[in-house]
Amino acid sequence: MTTNDHDRIELPLVDPRLRVRTDRRYIRAHGRSERFLLVDVVAPTVAPNPSRRRPPVNLGFVLDRSGSMGGQNKIGLARQAVLEAVHRLDPPDRFAAVVYDNEVDVVLSSVVASPEARRLAKDRLATVDARGSTDLHGGWLTGCDQVAGSLQPEGVNRVLLLTDGLANVGVTDRDELIRRAYDLRRRGVTTSTFGVGTDFDEALLQGMADSGGGHFYFIGDVAQMRDHITSEVGETLEVVAREVVLELTLPESVRVEALSPFRVEQRGGRVFVYLGDMVSGQVLSIALRLTFDFGEVGREIGTLVRVADRDGAFDRAAPALAPVTVAWAYADHAANDAQPRDRDVDRVVARLFAERAKQEAVRLNREGRYDEAGRALEGVRHRVAAYAGSDPELRAIMSELVAEAPVYAAAMPEMDRKARHYASSNLARMRTVDGKSIKRS
Repeated sequence: MTTNDHDRIELPLVDPRLRVRTDRRYIRAHGRSERFLLVDVVAPTVAPNPSRRRPPVNLGFVLDRSGSMGGQNKIGLARQAVLEAVHRLDPPDRFAAVVYDNEVDVVLSSVVASPEARRLAKDRLATVDARGSTDLHGGWLTGCDQVAGSLQPEGVNRVLLLTDGLANVGVTDRDELIRRAYDLRRRGVTTSTFGVGTDFDEALLQGMADSGGGHFYFIGDVAQMRDHITSEVGETLEVVAREVVLELTLPESVRVEALSPFRVEQRGGRVFVYLGDMVSGQVLSIALRLTFDFGEVGREIGTLVRVADRDGAFDRAAPALAPVTVAWAYADHAANDAQPRDRDVDRVVARLFAERAKQEAVRLNREGRYDEAGRALEGVRHRVAAYAGSDPELRAIMSELVAEAPVYAAAMPEMDRKARHYASSNLARMRTVDGKSIKRS
């Protein structure tokens, strides 16, 4: 799908940022080297201009109404959260409402967010009660169809999927559902997910959100439902750059992997890191691991880093961002061993390794592999110790891992597992612990 220039709403955008650093500047001439690249991206901010309206949003609310949603008034709170969220919309925004158990019902087909539509949504949602099983795929896909049928070319088109259980009717395979979320994203429909309580599959919902270009939220306390849903809707209203991509140009021999949980594609000498949508003033720090082959002492090797997005928001913003070049030089072992380190890069990399280890420890803990869960944290502590020196932040990360290892090495309530997984997931994605985007101060 393409966007015509005369259809696009061009908000006045200012002050985007792109900063690129590496942990070390020398690479080994006589062996393979691993270096880390830290890329800080700050989305442009919308300049105040009351005469300019924001791009429209097109949302599909998909609610699980299976029998388990009857407990703790979850279905009632979900209905109320949706109604509060649609009150933040104005024409020409659109929304639809879908509910599912083992059957799927369209409560309200996609409609312009007028006062009449909001009243109709309230009346129809009031009749929705909990019952039946969980055809997550059928409900979600129906919501996607509603959004796709009224795509807003210049706006955000997103499905918000809420469930408290496992997919047990229709398509239930985790990998297949995640793949379909990616396919729908490529067609212009993104997916955010909300898991309620302790019985849902966080790997599925996180995977669907990541592949689907949206966000995952854990609702451990049903009282949080309203805040998380309205927060996600609020973010869609603030999107200034859709489908943001980092592009690196570098020799084909250099291999690139993202420590941050973003999808990476390497095509010859070009690498693409897909960051999704960014809201006004949002800050993302992306850590990449680069692996270099050996080379001649004194020879330099570099990469050119630029940021782009679907609608050219970064290019239109003032001042325009110039690509950034970073270079490394081949040197002998002595020079490599004695070189200084960029501690800012070290700290971000250490934090990402720590949070990845905690997520792996949650998985191992759930499987009853308690000793392995504790060792997952100890392995990262040992890695960080090799370069931490006297740096207080790195030493604090090491102490944190030592203190938490016994927690993961013992039986843990499922609510604790989900809360810990969610916190680590958000920190790895440069979001707050409760799932909100981080903005420039």
